[in-house]
Amino acid sequence: MDYSLLKELTQAWGVSGREKRVREIIRREVEGFADEILTDALGNLFCLKRGVEDPDKKTIMLSAHMDEIGAQVTKIESDGRIRLCRVGWVWTASMYNDKVIFPNGTVGVVGCVGNIEEAKNDVTKLYVDIGCTSREETEKYVRVGDYCGFVGPYYELAGDRICAKTLDDRVGCFMLIEAMKQNRGDFINDIWYVFTVQEEVGCRGAVVAAERIRPDIGISVDVAPDHFYPCDLEGSNAVGAGVGVTFGNPSAMMDEYLVDEMTACCEEHSIPYQRDVMDRGGTDASSINLAFYGTRVAGISIVDRYPHSQSSVISKGDVEAGIRLIDLYTRRRFIF
Repeated sequence: MDYSLLKELTQAWGVSGREKRVREIIRREVEGFADEILTDALGNLFCLKRGVEDPDKKTIMLSAHMDEIGAQVTKIESDGRIRLCRVGWVWTASMYNDKVIFPNGTVGVVGCVGNIEEAKNDVTKLYVDIGCTSREETEKYVRVGDYCGFVGPYYELAGDRICAKTLDDRVGCFMLIEAMKQNRGDFINDIWYVFTVQEEVGCRGAVVAAERIRPDIGISVDVAPDHFYPCDLEGSNAVGAGVGVTFGNPSAMMDEYLVDEMTACCEEHSIPYQRDVMDRGGTDASSINLAFYGTRVAGISIVDRYPHSQSSVISKGDVEAGIRLIDLYTRRRFIF
């Protein structure tokens, strides 16, 4: 599989609420593969593939978010340093002594007021140094209210692994695009491939997307944390152990029937999978679940080592299994 598109997606700048560049890449890729394409007022991108006429068909909404975590400028000090607040869940230690980039291409190095150990996870203790030594000089490049995102090149690692920034959730976007391209010929269900905004700040895009579509089934396609190496979380998720079928996360109760159908799909088609349980955080499934009068939800995940950092690591094998699962699962006949 050609991963050049995933590389392009991970390197695109798109902090929550500023996803335009990512959306432009995706729209370019999906042209000609959907029956209908539209963008709403928030910036969600909707792509519909209509199924055949069948009284039992369902409307399925697949959701992958375009936005990435980052920070916003709150103040520029007299000595030129830039002070920040977080946009989404940002690890202070991950940002420290690394680089961030602003949408105009300005790059800065992240420092800390005092010891980084004493900052705990308070991003307001950090500052960005873009090389200027006065407020007036800095304001030629960066102003209060501007956003910045991580710098993290795309690398091919040993063991069929990929390392990059913003794999959360550009890998989900990549998977939806590739599954849409594969979805040709007769299929029963109406499938909405939705690329959402502002997931990292409260799954906001998915709220209005699900209200617009009012699907019978909602499926979040996102990342889940790896537990294989010792880290701040414990569990069974492991990079390279197959695509994740979400069995639990704190944000939404996955529909039992849909989960059973998903594991059956994996087993029938010999798709390697793992039972993903995440005890912290959430996905767009949370918003889809509560839309309209309530929506049945499920989740497909790619296990991600070192998430919410400049150097996340995933497995190509997991990604390819996930693309197959999306394509084959959405072709199933659901009875409820």
